[in-house]
Order: sequence, then C-alpha cells, then structure tokens
Amino acid sequence: MPYLGRRLAAVTAALAMSVTTCALTSPASADSGQADKTKKAPVATGYGGAVSTVDLDASEAAIKILRRGGNAVDAAVAAAATLGVTEPYSAGIGGGGYFVYYDAETEEVSTIDGRETAPDAMPRTAFINPQDGKPYAFKKQATSGISVGVPGTPATWERALERWGRLSLDDVLKPAITVATAGFTVDETFRQQTEDNKERFAPFEATRELFLPEGAPPAVGTIFKNPDLADTYKLLARHGMDAFYEGKLAEDIVRTVRNAPSAPGPDALPGPAGVMTTEDLDDYEALDQEPTHVNYRGYDVYGMAPSSSGGTTVGEALNILEEFDLPGLKEDQPAVLHHYLEATALAFADRGKYVGDPAFVKVPTKKLLDPVFGKERACEIDPLKAAMKPVAAGDAADYNGVCDLEPAALADEKDTENINTTNLTVSDKWGNVVEYTLTIEQTGGSGIVVPDRGFILNNELTDFSPVFSDTDPNRIQPGKRPRSSMSPTIVLKDDEPFLALGSPGGSTIITTVLQTLINRIDLGMTIEEALAAPRASQRNTANVTAEPAFIEAFPTLDTQYGHKLVPAGDAFTSAAEIGAATAIEFSDDGKKATAVAEPTRRGGGSAIVVKPSHEPRE
Repeated sequence: MPYLGRRLAAVTAALAMSVTTCALTSPASADSGQADKTKKAPVATGYGGAVSTVDLDASEAAIKILRRGGNAVDAAVAAAATLGVTEPYSAGIGGGGYFVYYDAETEEVSTIDGRETAPDAMPRTAFINPQDGKPYAFKKQATSGISVGVPGTPATWERALERWGRLSLDDVLKPAITVATAGFTVDETFRQQTEDNKERFAPFEATRELFLPEGAPPAVGTIFKNPDLADTYKLLARHGMDAFYEGKLAEDIVRTVRNAPSAPGPDALPGPAGVMTTEDLDDYEALDQEPTHVNYRGYDVYGMAPSSSGGTTVGEALNILEEFDLPGLKEDQPAVLHHYLEATALAFADRGKYVGDPAFVKVPTKKLLDPVFGKERACEIDPLKAAMKPVAAGDAADYNGVCDLEPAALADEKDTENINTTNLTVSDKWGNVVEYTLTIEQTGGSGIVVPDRGFILNNELTDFSPVFSDTDPNRIQPGKRPRSSMSPTIVLKDDEPFLALGSPGGSTIITTVLQTLINRIDLGMTIEEALAAPRASQRNTANVTAEPAFIEAFPTLDTQYGHKLVPAGDAFTSAAEIGAATAIEFSDDGKKATAVAEPTRRGGGSAIVVKPSHEPRE
C-alpha cells in the first residue's frame, strides 16, 4: 500500500501545519468557552473514554461530560447537541437519526430508530408538479415545507438518556448552550456551506437573519453566535422533550412548515408548503429495535435495521465478500476493490427491491442477511470483469446458495438521498460504546429556520421515491419513515468492542462504512489509514462515484476491470469528497482506545481521549 501510506503521511502533515485557524475579526475572550482550534487533531490514543466527531467543540463537549462522570450515552448526546450549534447544516433538533449502543455490562448491542416520519396528511403526490404530472426539480423539492418530516432527534436523545444515561438532559445540554451563547469560530467549511445555500436560504426571513444577516456568508475567523438556539436548549433542559413535541414550540414548528412560502413553476424556489400538524408532533415516537448482525471473518458486525437500509446493505455485502479470500489478495488492491465495488452493486440492487419502513412494507431482513443468500449473490461476481450496471435484484424468497436461479426484476429505484449528515463515535471508561448518525438530510436541510428558535428543519421526506408506485417499498405513505442509508456500526470480537464507525454521505454512507471495514480487516491497514484512504462508491449505477485521489491511485479499475470512475460531487456543494467518517478502535484488553477522525475531508475532524498516552494508575 505505498500510495496510501504516502497519502496518509501527507494529509496528516498537512493537517499539522494548518490546524491554526485564521485570526478572528471578532475575537472572543479566553474564558468565553470556545474551543482552541489549534488543538484539533484527527487521531488520539489513550484511556478512560474517547470521542471522534467532525468538530472540535463537539468533541470537547463529549470529553467534558465523560470527565464529569457521564457515560458514553451522556457524552454522545452532549456532542450531538453541540453539533447542532456548530454543524447546523448537517444536524440538529430539526432532524433525525439512528443511535447504536454497546452495553459493556450485558455485552449486548441495542439501537434506537429516530428517523423522521411523514405527517398524517402527507399526499402521495407531494413532490409532483400538478401542471405536468412530473416531479419538481430536486432543489425545489428539498427547499420546501412539504419536505419536512416530523423530527426524531429530540426523542432519540430523551430515549437514549432514559435507557442508558447517567446524567440529566439539563447536564448534557450545558456544553452546547455555552457554545451557542459564546459562539464558535467560522471556518472555511461553514463559510462555503453557507455560500452554497444562499439561493435556498433567501426565501426564508428567519434563515436569512440567522445565516445571511448582511446578505453574505459570515467571514472565516469571525465568531458565530446563536442565542435563539441557546434559549431553545434551555427550554428543553428545564422541561424535557415534551416542550418540543407539545406546546408553544410545537405550534411554532407547525406554523413555520404550513406557512412556508412557495413559488410557482417547476424549478423556482421554494417548493410547496407543508401539511404537518401539532398532532403529528405529539404522536412521534423513537423506536427501540434489534440491530442487524452478520459475522465477517470472525468479527460480529452490528448495524441499523430498517427503516435504515444501512445494516442490511452493509451486512449483505459483507456476506457476499465472505465468499472470497480478500486477505489473500491484499497485495493486489485493485482486485480487492473490484470485489468490493461489485458486492455493493448487488447489495444495492436488493436494497432497492426490498427495503423500506417495516411498519408499512414486509422487509425480508433475515433473508437479506442470510449467509446462504449472500453466497448465492456472490456467484454473480466475475473476479476479472465488472458486470453491466444496473444489476438485477436477487430472489430473497427462493434461494439455495448456488448459481442456478433467475434474478428478480430490476428495482425501479432512483437515489433520493444526499450527502450531508454528521456522525460521532464515543466510548467511556466502563467500556460502553455509542455510534450515532444524525442528520437534517440536505446540506442546509429544507432551508427553513423556525423563527426565534435557532434551528433548521429537515427535508427528509425527499428520501421517499417522488413517484408513487404500489410495488416500491420506499413509496410515500402517511406516518411512514423514509428509507435511509445511515449506517452506524459497531464491530465486536469475542463479545468485546473491536471497532465502532460511521459516516455522513447519503447513500454513500453504506459504501464508506463498508470500504473502511474492508480496508481495516481485509487489507490490513491501521484504522487511521483505513479511514483516510481515498474512497469510491458503487450503488448499482453505470458509473462509480470516486474521489479524485481514488481515480488517480487505481486506474486499472477502469482499464482492466471496466469500472467507469467519475469524480464525486453534487449540485448542492462544491466538495468532491465522499463521507466524513469517525471511528474508535479498541485494544485487545479493551482498555486502550484509538479515536480517529478525518484528516482532511470536511476540513478535518477532531479526536480526543480522556487520558492520553499512558495507562492510568489503578
């Protein structure tokens, strides 16, 4: 792996040279509570608990809670709340997510489904232009009240603290309140994301006032404060999450969604107003559910079951790859990556055919994760040549592990997810681990800020298929959770934590998590190398989305194997990146943790441990 080794060394060195931020044009005092950005580092090793997020303020919030006696759950909620301040275009209480927890005492993995739901009055034609019967332009769909799902993040925090936390909601929200009040230093990522969203933010007065107060993004190095969000957090700290789902705040959310401005025409922003009611908010529930589970080369891999497609798709791809001796091919990285790309195409075909909200459609989760089904799907991989895409789905109702069955028909699927989300990984001194992915969907969500409340509402309902079909498991239905690709994953070895990881990135989340696992387990990279390595994503499409560094490093995937590699990027952001992962790997005795964040993607992440370097005294 000479190229990857050189790349890791280069990006780590670059980070070390560039972590000092620009001079502040509006500096805060040293005791303001702001994190010292010069301390931001992508790798930390030590004891007593660890955290990895995309943001230094969020990582420090988690560490503060761990040092005050909180556990991984308390710290995860503190970090998530802080990300709602510093990463408001990726996550916040206006969105939802999936929470995976390893309990060291019981040695069990549990999950919470905090995905947003469609309002009871959600029409199946929500994203269809009545003038021509065709879907609105996607940017119009996303920038609208009709795209806003009932938020699940507040209920997720409440449920996680209730089940496993040691501290109160009041305690864990304090770091975020401090950051929202004192402000945080604007970096280039925040400035650029604001710039990318100017057109989408412009129609909404409260959004303009908060993020474009003078008609332009805040300058790098200035201090961004959000006192309205601080007040909202204080309200929740005092009265609990009932204050979000009932009462004045709930009324404000509904009024904002239902009265959102709407522009005529198929492309003009924004799209239609929403139909949410206070009853929709009052009825919301975060769901306890069993994780998905597969065994891969002796490792137990746990993830999110539907409504997320992350656990089933990562798990099925691993079952497919189990049939090949990838560790034996590790000196031939293109061969390993060819198998990875082909396996994800097959798993994505089955995702599109079968996976949706299990409360509304029958999802064959156990069959999709059956090693026999994976063995049969592995028969479709030619070790020397990429298959023509899209490939057909497998027959999850009739399989026997051999290659003698006709595949099911192609799923009529269009990728409706987009890239911006955030992820965090936390462990504590007791050995508990949290992997948590949360989102407001688009970079900038729906673009709609709730007036005087300081947070953006999600556009998660665009994750539904826009054109209704009775055979589509992801069709729009009232009360339903749209299919997600969020893939928070915890890997155990002999019932003890080995690795926890996750990423943002829309449907590329699945491939980011999977590629990182293959890098670490099959290619033998360190977790730092595995996470920093250039990425590519095959989601059963004619082209493989790839980072430029991946295209440069592996040209034979095109010339020899026939994969059509195209640069990453989307219509909403200028970044050519895939994911922004976080991870923690644990030593064999479980005492030592290596927390890893991105060295360069999305401006680089922040990894911190409670007690660095040396083992603590008994």
